[in-house]
Amino acid sequence: MAGLQSIMALTKEQIAKRISRELKEGYYVNLGIGIPTLVANYIPEDMNVVLQSENGLLGMGPFPLEGDEDPDLINAGKQTITTVPGSVFFDSAMSFGMIRAGKVDLTVLGAMEVSDKGDIANWKIPGKMVKGMGGAMDLVASAKNIIVAMMHTNPKGESKLLPACTLPLTGAGCVKKIVSDLAVLDVTPDGFKLLERAPGVSVEEIKAKTAGRLIVEGDIPEIEVKKEVGSRR
Repeated sequence: MAGLQSIMALTKEQIAKRISRELKEGYYVNLGIGIPTLVANYIPEDMNVVLQSENGLLGMGPFPLEGDEDPDLINAGKQTITTVPGSVFFDSAMSFGMIRAGKVDLTVLGAMEVSDKGDIANWKIPGKMVKGMGGAMDLVASAKNIIVAMMHTNPKGESKLLPACTLPLTGAGCVKKIVSDLAVLDVTPDGFKLLERAPGVSVEEIKAKTAGRLIVEGDIPEIEVKKEVGSRR
């Protein structure tokens, strides 16, 4: 199936919705650039979760609607954002102090590659211009839990879930869970464990598009993609 994209794959918004179900009351959460930032839109309104941004903000809200953007309010990826009541601004030194002190309960990051041992590569492609490291290395070294939001394959249809990363590593053995456009997987000592699959996507397709070790046990349920009730957006 290399080179073919499943027509039933999750959208970026649906990936973010699924990840929002991993949040818990009282969590301090850092969202990386790309798909992870969308998680802010799907946090249940009755859940107290504080979003932290490396550039110096506690209390980030959902993305602003078109026309409501404030160019003075941005996240670490320079995207316009909103704040919630009680939000606090400070310098990046204090922000990284929070991260390095282990105050972040959950970090959601994008990735170019993830190995079946939980290694992540998400900051550099040799010979290409990309955004760079940012705070990713501090986050993967210090956060209590790392979830990766990613496409299962690259534009060529090649697996991004590998036996070993081929790109420079951001962190080793740190990823706990992956939510891709095809599946939800835990990272275990024995490899990727398939927990859920996108609606209409077969286990065989996921196997074909996962280069790393894949554990499949019993019937694999489909990911629920119904509209989130009571979310911030």
